[in-house]
Amino acid sequence: MKKLLLFSMLTFGAASVSMAQSSTSAMETTTGPIMKFDMMEHDFGKIEQGKSVTWEFRFKNVGKEPLIINNAVGSCGCTVPDWPKEPIKPNGYGVIRVTFNSAGKMGPQDKTVTITYDTDKTVVLHMKGEVFAKPADAAPATNGTAQPAATGTTAQPKAAEPVKAPVSKPKQTAAPAAERPKY
Repeated sequence: MKKLLLFSMLTFGAASVSMAQSSTSAMETTTGPIMKFDMMEHDFGKIEQGKSVTWEFRFKNVGKEPLIINNAVGSCGCTVPDWPKEPIKPNGYGVIRVTFNSAGKMGPQDKTVTITYDTDKTVVLHMKGEVFAKPADAAPATNGTAQPAATGTTAQPKAAEPVKAPVSKPKQTAAPAAERPKY
C-alpha cells in the first residue's frame, strides 16, 4: 500500500513539473516577439546573367515584445540582405530587402537568407529564379558600322562609294617606222 501511495505521489509530482515547464514555454512563445511574413519565398523569374534583382520581404511583429533582428546572412556572397537595425514594436512592420547578383551564375537558382532574431529564433527566406546567358553582341564592322547577324546566307558587303566603270582609252596604233624617233 505504501508503494502504491509513493508511486502515485511521484507520478503526480512528475506530471506537475512537466505541465509547469510546458506552460512556461508556451507563455514565452506567445509573449515574446514573433516574426510573421507576408511571403517567405520570391520567384524573380528569368534574368540575364550579370543583372541584379532586389525584393522586399515585408513582416509584422505579431508578438507582445519588441523584435530585434540580431543577424541576416545570405547563402552566398551573391545574396545580400539589408534589415532594420532598430527594434520593431509589437504590431509594427518591417522590411528585409534582399538583392541577388547573377554575375557568374547560370541556370536555376534558389538562394536563401537566414534571419536570427530574439537571440535564438531563425527564419529562412528564399529567392528563386533562373539566370540565362547574355545574348551575343553583333560584331562591329570594319568601317565602324554594325553589321546584321549572319542568317545562313552570304551577305554582300556594302561599298562605301558607287563602283565606277573603267574608262577605256582609244587603242593606239604604232606610228609608221619613218615617223618613229631613233634612239
